[in-house]
Amino acid sequence: MNTWFECTAKYIKMDENGREKKASETYMLDAISFTEAESRIYKELQTMVSGEFMVTRISKTRISEIIPSDNGDRWYKAKVAFITVDEESGKEKRIAQFILVFSSSVKEAYDQIIEAMQGMMADFEISGINESTILDVFPYSATEKSDVPPYLKPIESFLAEPELQDEADFEVDTNDEDLNDDLDPIEEN
Repeated sequence: MNTWFECTAKYIKMDENGREKKASETYMLDAISFTEAESRIYKELQTMVSGEFMVTRISKTRISEIIPSDNGDRWYKAKVAFITVDEESGKEKRIAQFILVFSSSVKEAYDQIIEAMQGMMADFEISGINESTILDVFPYSATEKSDVPPYLKPIESFLAEPELQDEADFEVDTNDEDLNDDLDPIEEN
């Protein structure tokens, strides 16, 4: 499951008339921690914003799913309640989740959610859809260049090398007599 962070950045941008004005914009990105979220948002904004900018807020969101689309112009936040029945008590239980949808209108966002939920076993109800202040979403990409230094290798690369596997195959003799010999009592002065 992804952890989505909402990041707010402030900077000065040009408006339609060519005048500078202060802007505060919100972005969403997928990250493991607040530290990674801050690092990634700075990298993303460096390519988008000319001049200085400052990230003023990073917060974890309750977004559970992102529904992207090629034909949309803004992000909508939808609250979807999944309905389950407790087998012991027979009572209905509703679990709310938030979904972010890229669409052109509330109706299209509603239709996209219905289409994305086709085939689900659980019943659901869309309780609300609102236009979001989020300007752009940056999902995690496995192709992103890592900041890992070249002298560090992933553990998987060592496991793939047969000569290192042979060295790792050893047994430890846990003979109790040998262990007791090494544990002589300490003599006091």
